[in-house]
Amino acid sequence: MQSQPALESAAVDQADTIRLSQPRDFSWLQGNARLIDQTELLLGAHLAHAGLIMFWAGSFTLLEVSHYIADVPIAEQGLLLLPRLANLGWGMENTDVWIAIAVLHLASSAVLAAGGLFHVFNQRSTQYAVGNDIIMAKNKGLWSNPETLGFILGQHLIFLGFAALLFVFKAIRFGGIYDPVLGTVHLVDNVTTNPVIIFGYLFGFTRHGWDPMGMAAVDNLSDVVGGHLWISAMCILGGIWHTLRAPFGWFKQRFIYDGHVILSYSLAGVGLMALISIFFVFNETVYPTEIFGDNRLETAVLQGLLGIIFLGGHVWHNLLGQKNSGRLSDLSYYEASMAGFAMLIVVAFSIGLNSFV
Repeated sequence: MQSQPALESAAVDQADTIRLSQPRDFSWLQGNARLIDQTELLLGAHLAHAGLIMFWAGSFTLLEVSHYIADVPIAEQGLLLLPRLANLGWGMENTDVWIAIAVLHLASSAVLAAGGLFHVFNQRSTQYAVGNDIIMAKNKGLWSNPETLGFILGQHLIFLGFAALLFVFKAIRFGGIYDPVLGTVHLVDNVTTNPVIIFGYLFGFTRHGWDPMGMAAVDNLSDVVGGHLWISAMCILGGIWHTLRAPFGWFKQRFIYDGHVILSYSLAGVGLMALISIFFVFNETVYPTEIFGDNRLETAVLQGLLGIIFLGGHVWHNLLGQKNSGRLSDLSYYEASMAGFAMLIVVAFSIGLNSFV
């Protein structure tokens, strides 16, 4: 007859075996993806996330202001947010504007948080019309309707376009931005609008000849502001187009209408921007040495890691969306692997190239 300790040990082993044989729940890894089919909760989480970003920006700006030492060069103080504000022309002469900007962000975070709570607890708030279609809360039609998705894309593009336009107005009308060549903040005159010059940067053609850095080789504020002006125009016009027009038929056939796939495209866009920023980090026109310091390698590596994380999320959600729609195949895994190798090559190339330029 077995002893009591032996029976207890056998019972524990049996319980462990049952626990390990059961499928583990990884739903917590999905984040807001758990809310794909719950429109009112997804919109609330979206607003709350934006509020959290606003709160972080405002609170950390106040934290950096409290540690700022006027007699020490800003590049030597290990700051993150204040150098960017200074680069935009704020606080170079009067640091009180930093506090005003921080408080504005904190107030905005409260508004966004209130909006998030409103949409979470008021489910009827997510019932709105797009053309002849009505999007209802908890309705999967949100992700399967091409006209609705085109409308949402159009609104996002318009907001991005106006954000770029605000930078242009700041540079040419409202105070100007910091010029590393002159070492002062001034209005930018003679904004470059020539499309040959602006779009030539995409192929490496710069004012000083061909440069493998492409857009990141820009060396004057006129082209920087002109590039933002073109981006603003394209985003606003593209936003209007997608708001008023449904996607073309050939695109509807190739596009996978699933919430995970749409999320994957957003993650791909953010990841691509992170990889592009690796090149710009070493550009002393947009990242002046006297404001951001000489050591750029740490920032470049951080941007590369963020790009890998975002693009990894893109691959994960894209494959999951293909699985949900029945389009997942061995070719999908092959394409994902090749995309991963290409991403690593881009990161290594960008950091290596900037190390020798």
